[in-house]
Amino acid sequence: MNKLTKAEEEIMQIIWELGPCTVSDIREYIATHQGIPKPPHSSVSTIVRILEKKEFLDHKAYGRTYEYRPIIAKDTYSKFSLKKLVSDYFGGSMNQLVSFLVKEKDLKPEELNDLLDQLDKDQK
Repeated sequence: MNKLTKAEEEIMQIIWELGPCTVSDIREYIATHQGIPKPPHSSVSTIVRILEKKEFLDHKAYGRTYEYRPIIAKDTYSKFSLKKLVSDYFGGSMNQLVSFLVKEKDLKPEELNDLLDQLDKDQK
């Protein structure tokens, strides 16, 4: 699986949220939910075509309009991204990642306990 650029990932997040959609739907979502002007149609279309080439999307044509749908599920890409992060920055160790989060106070002790409880449940 390919790593996405920041712009590609932002568009994929929108497509995962919307489900099957057109470039116009994506532009409208950006304007409505991000409070910024609609980006140019050609810019979004270019990113969508790159995502299709990277096999994250497929399309169905309705005349000159294309409806895009995700091929890769969000949770599949999330797992890939997390594993890459852990590999690149924490020597492949989830333990080092959790330790880092605790030290940075991004993970509270009660959240850590909840994770441990979840691990216990999952192993039973």
